Amino acid sequence: MSIDLHNNYGHITISNDVISTIAGGAAVECYGIVGMASKNQLRDGLAEMLRRENFSKGVVVRQAEDHVHIDMYIIVSYGTKISEVAHNVQSQVKYALNKNVGLSVNSVNIYIQGVRVTNE
Repeated sequence: MSIDLHNNYGHITISNDVISTIAGGAAVECYGIVGMASKNQLRDGLAEMLRRENFSKGVVVRQAEDHVHIDMYIIVSYGTKISEVAHNVQSQVKYALNKNVGLSVNSVNIYIQGVRVTNE
């Protein structure tokens, strides 16, 4: 699937993989995020972190009529306030997609797939 945008200059088609890569990149830049997790994991009870080129596996982009909804599967750092981290990710993803693509996102749903202790 893809998202179609129309402006004064013509028609733009943006792939869901592009949107999910931008959203994933914005999410991992937030404080308290260890990485992205796959949406199809937890079969063995282990959350696998995704690399930058695989962010589309941890982000689901849904389009219903003129509304865009994003589901993100993330792994947070131990000792951080999960509600604040999730709120920051939501704000950052909405801002990044609006700034880079001109896309207005209606909702960003965060699913915490794991908590990791980081060695710093």
